[in-house]
Amino acid sequence: MKTDVQIAQEAKMKYIDEIAKDLGIEKEDLIQYGHYKAKIEPHVYENLKDKEDGKLVLVTAINPTPAGEGKTTVNIGLSMGLNKIGKKAISALREPSLGPSFGVKGGAAGGGYAQVVPMADINLHFTGDFHAITSANNLISALMDNHIHQGNKEQIDVRRVVWKRVVDMNDRALRKITVGQGGVSNGYPREDGFDITVASEIMAILCLATSLEDFKERVSRIVIAYRRDRTPVFLRDIHGQGAVTLLMKDAILPNLVQTLENTPAMIHGGPFANIAHGCNSILATKYSLKLADYTVTEAGFGADLGAEKFFDIKCRYGNLKPNAVVIVATIRALKHHGGCKKEEYGTENLEALEKGMANLEKHIENVTKFGVPSVVAINRFPTDTDKEVELLKSKVEALGRKCILTEVFAKGGEGAVELAEEVVRICEEEKSEFKPLYDVKLSIEDKIRTIAQEVYGAKEVHFTKEAKNQIKRINENEMGNVPICMAKTQYSLSDDPSLLGRPEDFEITIRGVKISNGAGFIVALTGDIMTMPGLPKVPAADNIDILPSGEIVGLF
Repeated sequence: MKTDVQIAQEAKMKYIDEIAKDLGIEKEDLIQYGHYKAKIEPHVYENLKDKEDGKLVLVTAINPTPAGEGKTTVNIGLSMGLNKIGKKAISALREPSLGPSFGVKGGAAGGGYAQVVPMADINLHFTGDFHAITSANNLISALMDNHIHQGNKEQIDVRRVVWKRVVDMNDRALRKITVGQGGVSNGYPREDGFDITVASEIMAILCLATSLEDFKERVSRIVIAYRRDRTPVFLRDIHGQGAVTLLMKDAILPNLVQTLENTPAMIHGGPFANIAHGCNSILATKYSLKLADYTVTEAGFGADLGAEKFFDIKCRYGNLKPNAVVIVATIRALKHHGGCKKEEYGTENLEALEKGMANLEKHIENVTKFGVPSVVAINRFPTDTDKEVELLKSKVEALGRKCILTEVFAKGGEGAVELAEEVVRICEEEKSEFKPLYDVKLSIEDKIRTIAQEVYGAKEVHFTKEAKNQIKRINENEMGNVPICMAKTQYSLSDDPSLLGRPEDFEITIRGVKISNGAGFIVALTGDIMTMPGLPKVPAADNIDILPSGEIVGLF
């Protein structure tokens, strides 16, 4: 079979104004970036805001292997499958980060014959949204350091600066740095560090804002540092919100592209799910709900991370009501959770598969806790045997849910027709009774315990002394009545990536808690989660090149 990039380069794309026209959007309502990418002007939504929303379908997954399980591929395939059965559908996805694109995981534009295109553009610079976020984030750092240098009217304690610079790359050397070296003219020396762009609070705000005005208000209340008396310094205190918002005036607009089968796709925003909230923008989702009968969106990694945050953070702030959930599972991942090593994924092993089913069972239970009906989609790999597929189907159906084989990687939308029909049936026949898991007015500790015990299955939650002090500071500053965004490994239901399957009697340690006051959530840090990843021993970048003809090679 051809590589992803070969398939993408051979795609018969329509001009983006044709894709828009099929949605009822005129060419003059677009800001075009070449022939195949465009942003949609805000008045398009304003003109449609009184129209009834279409159905909202979330695609999530079990805890993945390091290679991922094809959640985005299934999302794209499902949107194309819905169109094949006569439904008007849009795929609403996150934008890929350059970090994993050149690192280990790869891009986020789908795979095989279920891709969004132009794939190379989407995985690289796209419409410049991530560069705008990086610039806006680092403008805040520059303004803050200049404020300190120019007299420090707000009495910022340089030991308590909490705002970091960002870059959209995996670069471990930047995790801890010193700035301001080189004498008086270069400012005050202090410890600093970089996060990856997708971990920036600007990214989170972009994805949770409902308008440019809402974005500006949220940005104004970002906590950038603390004074000696421990009171917070907000971005508005150094008058930075206007300039930051100006940098984001285009980036906040949703991006319109298409799939290989010319199904419309909205790709906008891209926070990681293990260190941020893992969902595309509320704006892109809201636009899609007005423009299509079905919006197929995603939430990163397993349902313990992405789906929980989608329900408890995104749906809460966006007033969204999901109608159905697709839980993507692969036989290789279930065998991984059953004890198989990577080199054994391709060998039939019914015993390991049955053992690993416990992981999928927990995710099905978790989705049910939120009151949303679900279906399991098996993303089939060539090495999966018929016996393994039948065992998985029977086990899932014994739990009272349908289990449907999808072959979107090899067959595109045709490989998701059965899944599309089941999604339509669920949306039409099974009533969603969605509700968030917890009340934001609970204490910070209780909200964290609720997620850890209800969603992960933890026996107990421990808070380090540093975490307790940070919670105390948040409460003293009356910023605690917001949702929780857990920063946790994606590979396990626990905070230990080596605990596979459905671990029991485990304890979780919260080593740090920080407020993202502009985004409107509290980040609880567990385990060894890095907000600035590093590259692997052999990065994907080693095999990426562009030929004199312009052909791209090695990009998946």
